[in-house]
Amino acid sequence: KSLSSAESRHPPRSGRFRTLLPTPMLALCQQALALRCGPPMLSTARPTPEPAAAAAADGGAVLQGEAAKQWLAERGIVRHDMAPQDHDRAGYRSEPVRPKVGGDMPDGPRPGWFHVPAPGGSETRYAELKESLEARRADAGGTKLATVCEEAQCPNIGECWNGGTATIMLLGDTCTRGCKFCAVKTDAAPEPPDETEPWNTADAVANWGVDYIVLTSVDRDDLPDGGAGHFAQTVGLLKFRRPELRVECLVSDFAGDAAAVRTLARSGLDVFAHNVETVERLQPMVRDRRASYAQSLAVLRTAKDFGNCDGRRVYTKTSIMLGLGETAEEVLRTMRDLREADVDVLTFGQYLRPTERHLAVVEYVTPEQFDYFRREGEAMGFRYVASGPLVRSSYKAGELFLAAMMDEDDERDAEQQQQQQQQQQQQQQQ
Repeated sequence: KSLSSAESRHPPRSGRFRTLLPTPMLALCQQALALRCGPPMLSTARPTPEPAAAAAADGGAVLQGEAAKQWLAERGIVRHDMAPQDHDRAGYRSEPVRPKVGGDMPDGPRPGWFHVPAPGGSETRYAELKESLEARRADAGGTKLATVCEEAQCPNIGECWNGGTATIMLLGDTCTRGCKFCAVKTDAAPEPPDETEPWNTADAVANWGVDYIVLTSVDRDDLPDGGAGHFAQTVGLLKFRRPELRVECLVSDFAGDAAAVRTLARSGLDVFAHNVETVERLQPMVRDRRASYAQSLAVLRTAKDFGNCDGRRVYTKTSIMLGLGETAEEVLRTMRDLREADVDVLTFGQYLRPTERHLAVVEYVTPEQFDYFRREGEAMGFRYVASGPLVRSSYKAGELFLAAMMDEDDERDAEQQQQQQQQQQQQQQQ
């Protein structure tokens, strides 16, 4: 009720975009968390003011820029100014470069490590899934259930589908933002969402026999909740049809709307994924102006806080593109900021220019350099790091590891619960 009241004082996005969490909303979210699951994981350096006092203090202003950084600092998520290390960081660049649209591409053809085997094979799981998709579309009279694997012509499609994972695209194919690395078509007013899509998606996925499904979408700033309710409904139906299915949602920042983040984090999903995309310096050059580094960190941390309640565990995940002119120090600083935000899983992949109208590739990062960041991430405490030229946000190897990790955590939780019950029984007998 408190969240709804706050939302009524901060109407849905129309004409302007909120870039982080209004202070009154933050205070109410912390109160809601305290009521449901004790103190929030984000600790504050000073008491949170009451909503009215907070609104009076800043005039109800939206947190952005320096205010957003202060919000993160107060909650223990602080930038890390790192000194150079003794090792050479696998020869990674030390001088920052600004990527440009129409800039020079690296000399010569793409390196040989971008070559992958064709998915092929009539008796493979890939073939079965493709036939199922085509049959589903035919039954629906041509209505297309879109997979990102096909739409983006992902080179890992054979590996992922044969391994039992797939990525479904919700909420249409038109984005309300215009990032300089992405070729998805854009429009300020896309077509309304298909209200039957959650049911159609659940029906299709339930029949595929996949073990791990990733739901993703374009940005939908035109919707009051950014599409969070649509995602949550799809997750609920998938879990109803197949409770054992692992569900990951790779989503936008919902314009920093805490209520939208809460809706999805509490939907029953297993992994809340949101991509920070690049290092802090390159954010305004790479992403849409409505996105920001601080906002993405805040969304990831808030999702973990909201999701880890009522005995549930939600894992958080993000991805970084390399090859845009970032330095090794900038990448390591970003990794430390993500650990401070309690992110569990991190993936690194090579940025590849989709068209000449997008940012040019500054350099092709070598497999050895990707492996360096994998080792550094594991040393920092990430639960899993997938790092390689062809790794993408939705990647079979990482998802298989995540599923195994979640199963292991569930078994450990069950054992601990059983031990606690036995101890209680022994105490009662005594």
